[in-house]
Amino acid sequence: MSRIGCFILLASFICILNSCNSSDKDKSEISIGFSQCVGSDIWRVSMNHAMEVEASLHPEINLTIYNANRKASKQISDIQKFIDKKVDVIIISPFESDSIVPVIEKAQSKGIPVIIVDRKANTSSYTTYLGADNLEVGRLAGKHIVSICHGDATVIEINGDFTSSPGLERSMGFKQIVSQYPNIKVFTIEADDFGHPRADYGRLLDSLHDIDFVYSFSDMIAYNAWKIAKNKEVDKNIKFIGVDGQNGPLGGIQLVKDKILDATVLYPTGGSEAIKLALKIANKEIVPKNNKLNTILIDSLNADIMSNQFDKITIQQSDIEQQQSVIKSQEEKYSSQSNLLKLLFFLFILALGLAFFSIYSRITVSRKKKELEETNKKIVSQRNEIEKFSEELKLSNEARLNFFTGLSHEFKTPLTLILSSIESLGNEFRNKGVSVNKEINLMYNNSRRLLRLINQLLDYRKTEDQKFTLRASKTNILDFSKSIISDFDREAKKRNIDFSLTISNPELEVYIDRNLMDKVYFNLLSNAFKFTPEKGKISIVIKEDKANNIVKIHFKDSGIGIPENELKEVFKAFYQGSNNYRNSSGIGLHLSKSFIDLHKGKIEINSKNGAEFIITLPLGKEHLDEKYIIKESMLDFIHEPDYLDSEFIQSVEPKNTEDKYSILYIEDNKELLDFVSHKFTAEYTFFASDGTNAIERALELIPDIIICDLNLPEKNGFQICEILKKDLRTSHIPIIILTASDNQDSYLKALESGADIFLTKPFNLKVLAQSIKGLLFNREKLRFYYTNNILNIEDGDFGVSEQDFLRKLNDLIEKNLDNSAYTVEDLARSLTISRVQLYRKVKAILGISVSDHINNMRLDKSKELLKKSELNISEIAYAVGFSSPNYFSTSFKNKFGVTPKEYKSKK
Repeated sequence: MSRIGCFILLASFICILNSCNSSDKDKSEISIGFSQCVGSDIWRVSMNHAMEVEASLHPEINLTIYNANRKASKQISDIQKFIDKKVDVIIISPFESDSIVPVIEKAQSKGIPVIIVDRKANTSSYTTYLGADNLEVGRLAGKHIVSICHGDATVIEINGDFTSSPGLERSMGFKQIVSQYPNIKVFTIEADDFGHPRADYGRLLDSLHDIDFVYSFSDMIAYNAWKIAKNKEVDKNIKFIGVDGQNGPLGGIQLVKDKILDATVLYPTGGSEAIKLALKIANKEIVPKNNKLNTILIDSLNADIMSNQFDKITIQQSDIEQQQSVIKSQEEKYSSQSNLLKLLFFLFILALGLAFFSIYSRITVSRKKKELEETNKKIVSQRNEIEKFSEELKLSNEARLNFFTGLSHEFKTPLTLILSSIESLGNEFRNKGVSVNKEINLMYNNSRRLLRLINQLLDYRKTEDQKFTLRASKTNILDFSKSIISDFDREAKKRNIDFSLTISNPELEVYIDRNLMDKVYFNLLSNAFKFTPEKGKISIVIKEDKANNIVKIHFKDSGIGIPENELKEVFKAFYQGSNNYRNSSGIGLHLSKSFIDLHKGKIEINSKNGAEFIITLPLGKEHLDEKYIIKESMLDFIHEPDYLDSEFIQSVEPKNTEDKYSILYIEDNKELLDFVSHKFTAEYTFFASDGTNAIERALELIPDIIICDLNLPEKNGFQICEILKKDLRTSHIPIIILTASDNQDSYLKALESGADIFLTKPFNLKVLAQSIKGLLFNREKLRFYYTNNILNIEDGDFGVSEQDFLRKLNDLIEKNLDNSAYTVEDLARSLTISRVQLYRKVKAILGISVSDHINNMRLDKSKELLKKSELNISEIAYAVGFSSPNYFSTSFKNKFGVTPKEYKSKK
């Protein structure tokens, strides 16, 4: 025998002891379930307590009480639980008369006796009914009123619930008596579920001035009615009559003793009687179908007697409960001591067996332990070798992938030169004939295809590393689709392919990442054109499904299709179809599915008479995380066509050198630097840096635009951008960052470093040129604004650092406005920058020199003083820092067209 076996034997022995005890107990146990309809008022609590006390007198009774809390559905559910538990008797106080009937009949059909107490149900399928005579309750209340008023009175009847049998019968019994007296006027209103008279009661108190009695469905309603009358100071003339007659605080008897109620009608709970009936039924005794409880009127004459009787009963019940508790405690002690004695005897025998077994097991365990230690050493050694090999394999694979990714990135810079050179050749040879343009288009298109293959390989690496982050924005799906399919129109015309786009709702907008969805469209259309023969058909159909809040995009072609047994494989990476005889990377469809999954959509495929890909996207933005939703920005999607346009960047006539904007281009690739320099030198003053002295050159030149590559020998483009944007001398300069990386992290770092535009290599030369013009145009608008609002620097109109600079500049000038000796050198010294840098920064922001800006501020201030002050012209001239009144008058007239004297006379 093993140790485990011994413990199992011990556990089995204990279970046998418990099962014996429990089986003996189960044989004599009677389970009773009580479904209470309302459990919050005093009467219902008294009923529950009476049942519990009576049940405690019978150890064999197991009583369970469920409270429905005024919900018919919950009461039905509670009774169903009793049926499922197969209790011996179910006691029910119905909340509603009709809804509960099916479950009562179900219990009866299952052979479970049902006792209805207090309220009645509209069925005869129950064992017995127990309750007071509610008709008699109403009659007693009516007789009491008649005996006092002698047949002439005004009575308000407040009924609790006309849908329950007590409410109906009490009202019926009451009216049987008072209807015999024509001079008794009765006004009947209702109370709510919590025992408060409804608003009609207050209006009756206000409108009727001779109310004699208020008869209420329960003592609690009567008490609440008394409080309302007392607040209105009309309670002295009204006698309040309730029903229930419970003992204790706020019970009907106590309210009669406190002279709040004139009388109450005893309505016994029947809790004890219900348990006694259940016990008889469980013991197969015959009980009457109807069992009525006696009732009595309680007024000031017998209230004390009734209260004393109830108090004695309560004391007796308390004593019984204590005795039952002591008996139960003694039984538990006896049971536990008996079991303990049996257990000790069993343990003694077991200990003897274990003592002999432990000697044997110690020898066996020692031998097994040595064997396990040897085996464990071998396993650990093998595991370490596997982990080491796995780590080496992982590092090797990561090194290869990093080399492959880095090499792919390096392809982008020469591709930029190739594509840009082809654009230039296309511009120069545009009029050289169709054959030359055809060759140039061929070079351009194949360069673009090479770029797409590189991008697909990089995208595949990012999907493997899960580095793609959605950047969704609201997009008109029709406009977006048109911008992409236009790139395929030439191919469709060339091969006589019927290429169409249809949409059910031209105004439909979808939240998509345009860059990712562009790649999905391009992959699906490229495949369609690849496998569709001449004079075939390719269609895109966009259907909105408002019922399911989705849009479906169908890409259908009449090509060779896909074998049915391979349909499940097409979205796997590097998959090649058995009928595909064309060169393909095999990752386009895999990437497309990954991008659709990021949009919480799905992509499906059918292949009958060609191939059909169906993209399903949810409408709205609730399915997307808020952090993945962006607004339109300068860093947003720019779709570049696959085919070479016939229009290229036109050469710009050079301006005068002093009128040209200046560009600083930071790039370590000499060929790309020379190429871009050659393209823009005619229009701009062009400066270059290889990245080793980028910040020094920017601070020295203070150019109008900075174009910066990301990967540089010392500091990268983000670091250079961040330093220049934080420096007061260069913070105003727009910066364009160029890079071969187009992932989400690069976009975010560009924004964080302060870059104005982020373009990926190979960049389109037209896009770069237009980006430069756009930034310079925006600068000119801001210059115009600030030169016309010198003293009004508002938040949000310019960069934060420029706003701070202009405020500080204007504050220094204003503080020294009356000092004619305050020079530009003094101003530069106060700003801790050189005179040349101050001149260039002010010129860049405002478009005027520092001296002109100071002079404009003095003249604007003098204009204000001429309007509002009583100073003469000479005093104003000196107050704003002019060395002489004559010079002031000349300057004022040059700017405003009138002399200071003429302006002052017109104010």
